Amino acid sequence: MIPPPSPHAIAAMVVTIAMFVGFIRGRLSIEIVSLLTIAVIAVGLYFFPMPDTNPTDGLKLAFEGFGHYALITICALMIMGRGLVVTGALEPAARFLERVFKINLQLGLLVSLVIAFVLSMGVNNTPVLVLLIPIFAALAARGALPSSKALIPLNAASLLGGLATTIGTSTNILVVSIAVDLGMPRMGVFHYTPIVLIAGLVALPYIWLVMPRLLKDNRVEVEHGERRFRAHLRVSPNSDLINKTMSEIIPRLPDDIIFFNAPSGTMEANQEFDVSGTHKDLEDAMRVLQGEVAPGWVLDRIRSRASETAQDIIVVEMAVTADSRLLNRTLPTSGIGDLYGVAVLGIHRPTILQKPDPTLAGDDMRFTEGDVLLVMGLADDLHQFSRADSLLMLEGRREVPRRAKALLAATIMAVSVGLASIGIFPIAIAALGGAILMLVTGCVKFDRVGRALSGQVIVLIAASIALGRIIDESGAADWLGLALSSGLQFLPPAGVLAAIMLFVTVLTNFASNATAATVGTPIAFSIANQLGMPAEPLVLAVLFGCNLCYATPIAYQTNMLIMSEGSYEFRDYIRTGVPLVVLMVATLSIALMFAYDLN
Repeated sequence: MIPPPSPHAIAAMVVTIAMFVGFIRGRLSIEIVSLLTIAVIAVGLYFFPMPDTNPTDGLKLAFEGFGHYALITICALMIMGRGLVVTGALEPAARFLERVFKINLQLGLLVSLVIAFVLSMGVNNTPVLVLLIPIFAALAARGALPSSKALIPLNAASLLGGLATTIGTSTNILVVSIAVDLGMPRMGVFHYTPIVLIAGLVALPYIWLVMPRLLKDNRVEVEHGERRFRAHLRVSPNSDLINKTMSEIIPRLPDDIIFFNAPSGTMEANQEFDVSGTHKDLEDAMRVLQGEVAPGWVLDRIRSRASETAQDIIVVEMAVTADSRLLNRTLPTSGIGDLYGVAVLGIHRPTILQKPDPTLAGDDMRFTEGDVLLVMGLADDLHQFSRADSLLMLEGRREVPRRAKALLAATIMAVSVGLASIGIFPIAIAALGGAILMLVTGCVKFDRVGRALSGQVIVLIAASIALGRIIDESGAADWLGLALSSGLQFLPPAGVLAAIMLFVTVLTNFASNATAATVGTPIAFSIANQLGMPAEPLVLAVLFGCNLCYATPIAYQTNMLIMSEGSYEFRDYIRTGVPLVVLMVATLSIALMFAYDLN
């Protein structure tokens, strides 16, 4: 006969259920629900303290999550991940994917899944998805693989990669930290990676070959695509392509680049081309040809001022209005570079982008009302240009990656992860050291730290830590473990592991995976004690279950990130995610059973 839970245990379970309901209903933001949870725990324990504790002990329990080393580690990893994004350190992998897709779509998807898996083992999968989503959107726009058939598989692969190491996701760090607090030895970065790799080999064929077939082509026709800009490109004297023929050069360029005056012979130093393409196409053409689409002295001035003032270089789109000073002027006679210190990279006008017009060649083209300029510069200079010359600033603003620091950012991340993986430093120290280096070296700027950190994640983790503590200390975890173990005692070890994993998986797909982790980890310890099993495989079952968040869009932030881009519906996640969850639970349970000799 199972004894009834204590009043504090009942209260802890009620608060947990209320938190889950708050997340599921979605009427209040995650931040508000998390803060309310912390407040309820603090106020409740102050007026009704647990046995043998003081009222102030309850306040400490409720708020100590904000100073917990797991939260500090997660924030440090967010900063390092931000450094990889803003420096463009991951862009070589992105360019490689585009080349592979040109060979074969299925091969391209497979390589994409493997890259997403590997990158997510050491980098939070959110920046990985942020980098890869535009690539698949561009491929879909060119009539290749629809985004709707690629993004859910890509997200699944990145989540699977994040599962493979203790630093792959914030949830992994949280589970390991709670387990250490409960007395389990700390796991290394690659402690259970072989188990996940085995499961990955089983899951990958489903993700690669079956998932895309379960998804519809959700592409919608739009009235206009991404703007194309006409630009004047000058080849650098140091280009590696000098003395090569255009037949050798064109295959390296984006397919959508149009040349208006392509030479018939070999390329020469300082050669000039009139080209048209999207902003990304122009960037790729400049990279391949090692050239520029604006005068070198203007670009050098912008980069020098950016370095001196520690500001980011920004590219925006601006429309020429009827009141603009630029009307009927050409780019050379406008004096834009001299007056404002900004560079016009290209001009969008539909009538000049598809076929040559000798009267509009090169710098002779005159600005007309409605032209859209692609302009690069510092924020203050761009605003001054917009106001002074009566230009309308449009969408498309983005920061230019600080590529000069890309290698440095990648090195910092690699060293930090490497030092943690071989046990020289704990992950908390290695991550903090890496984050400090990212800031000191300028890979991430001090005034942009807020963009790296997610307030939602911070508050959620703090609330989850407090909730996990009260569930453990109130006896709720022991009672739930006793109730669950009473039904598990007749199951084989693999069945016990699968039941725990499924229990946590249901929680993580309909609430917060961080909360599921803090609830499930103490329960796993209690069940291990009840059944006389080692705690580590049961804790890993919780960790794995928390990451099997494939079945709903609310289960994880990247699920929501891809929802709009892929035009997904709720049932798309259920249709593709539920079979993957079942497959992973079965495979991981059997793998854990053999790995820990639980026959």
